[in-house]
Parts: sequence; C-alpha cells; structure tokens
Amino acid sequence: MSPALAAQMPLNRQQVLELLGGSDDDWLFSRARLATELAFGDQVFMRGIVEFSNHCRNDCHYCGLRSGNREVGRYRLNDSQILDAVAQVASFGMGTLVLQSGDDNKFRGDDISQLIHQIKARYKLAITLSLGDRSLKELKAWRLAGADRYLLKMETFNRRLFAESRPRANFDERLDKLKAIQALGYQTGSGIITDLPGMTDDILAQDIIELTRLKLDMIACGPFVAHPQTPMASCNSGSVLKSHRVSAILRLMNPGANIPATSSLEALEPGGRALALLRGCNVVMPSFTPQNVFSKYDIYPGKNATKAFLRQRLEVVRNQIRQHGLEPSSARGDSRSH
Repeated sequence: MSPALAAQMPLNRQQVLELLGGSDDDWLFSRARLATELAFGDQVFMRGIVEFSNHCRNDCHYCGLRSGNREVGRYRLNDSQILDAVAQVASFGMGTLVLQSGDDNKFRGDDISQLIHQIKARYKLAITLSLGDRSLKELKAWRLAGADRYLLKMETFNRRLFAESRPRANFDERLDKLKAIQALGYQTGSGIITDLPGMTDDILAQDIIELTRLKLDMIACGPFVAHPQTPMASCNSGSVLKSHRVSAILRLMNPGANIPATSSLEALEPGGRALALLRGCNVVMPSFTPQNVFSKYDIYPGKNATKAFLRQRLEVVRNQIRQHGLEPSSARGDSRSH
C-alpha cells in the first residue's frame, strides 16, 4: 500500500460537519499537512494554465464569463498565440500544461486535437483540459491525441443549488459525463465552490462525501467570490478559512489526490493561497495567458488582476512556496490515488 493510501482517514458525515464548524482546526490542519507530506513530500506541483478563450455559452449565476454578461471584453486566442504561451509554460519549467476556456464550441473537436498533437510533439508536458461539457466523441478524440487529464467541476452536488447556480446545465448529464471521462482513462478532476450562495454546512458536508465517492485524481475547492456583473453580485463572498477546512478534510479522505490552492483564496485574502499549501493543497496553477488579454479572464474579481509580468508573478509564487518550507516542482505531478 502506498504511503498516500495508508494515510487515508475515513470520516463520517457527523465528523465532517464538526470539522467544518471549526471543532479542532489545529488537529485538522496538522493531520492534513502530514497526509500531504506522506503522499508528495515537500513538492508543490506547478501547472502552467493558458486561458485561451473567455467566450462561454453558459449563463452560470456566479461567473463573470457568463453569456449574459455584456460588459466583459471577449477574446479568443488563435493557434499561434496558444502555442507561444505553451512555449513559455515549457521554458519556465512547468511539468503540466492546463488548457482552459469557457464552454466555447467555436473551438471544434478537431481544432483541439491538432493542438494536443502539436504540443505533445514539441514538449514533454502533461496536458490537462478544462473545456467544459463537451461531447463524448470529442473527449475520446482528445484522449487519443494525448491529453492526460480532464477537469469538469460540479460546483455542488445539491440538485437545488446546482439548478439555481447553473440554469442551463443538467445535473444528471454533467455527473454522467464526469464518470464517462473517468472511463476514457483520463486522470479526472472535479470540484466545488465553498460558500456558494444558499450553501449550508449540511450541503457542503454532502458535497465532500460525494466528491470522495467518485475516487477522483484531482479535486478543486475554492471560496465563492461575488462578481458585480452576475445575479449573485449582492451575495457575501465566502470564507477563506472554511475553504481551507474543506481542502484539509478532502486531503484526509483523498490522500493521493492533487488538490490545487486556488487563486480565489488569494483574491479574498492575500497569503490565503500559500497558506492552503500547509492545509492539504499541493498544486498551484499560475496563469500564462498573454498579458494583453490576461485580465479579461474575469471569472471573479481578483482573478488575473495583478499588473505584474509573468516572470515577476512566478517569482512571487515560488518564493511563497519556499517560505513555507516547501519546494516548487517541475514534475508532471500525477495523482497518487491509485
């Protein structure tokens, strides 16, 4: 048995609820850190993310890229611009490339397949795709082309809250698609938004349990950040501490999974992302989106908001990691879940 799996700690619903409520943060965070060290040592995997389109056909009520937002400046990168950004991902020593976009069908399945082929021919990068709810035919083709991982977030497993947050999505179809992605052999990821408007600790506890049941390779959790150009503009943003508790609980229940420290933590509380690396997270994903459109990937306020250039941003992130006694890693950083 791997050290990661040996560290697994089954928690029942009542235990999860008590930990979410702050019953013993010192114990929770120390155990999560130990479980992370057993699985990954002192490594923090660096993933370079290229956000190549902010067009989206969905109208999710929490997201600044929703189709109903007429104030966001839309962009799409062409193949040359995408490949230039990928070259930077490789040259700055990232082990994984994350290709991300809104749910944008303007990029056809064959377009993405060709990009994957070109990237794999040039670089020794693992490729994670985060392109929304695409057809099974496309997902198969991208896997055959060489894509390694796919991220499809649920945001919540509560049907009522899902319907209120994602009015154009079908809960059962999305969950079935997530399972189909696993069956295709991708390292598969999903995730939730903590403190999504209407969320209770009961709902959040069930979300954690449902994520764990899926036996995922990647699990994302980050706090809700209110965006002024969405129907949820007047709602309170989430708690960084609550999000840290969730990542720590998820680490105990899923010791070999990759859990990113999200930029939403930093948007709400400077230092919140780095602190998450001591509380169950083991991945950071700096953006390599070109500077001229960098700030337009405006999922929430504070996302890609810095004016610093790429080299400066990376140096800040690496220094934050090292200040916590950890080491930024250029490894592929595959899951230790299985």
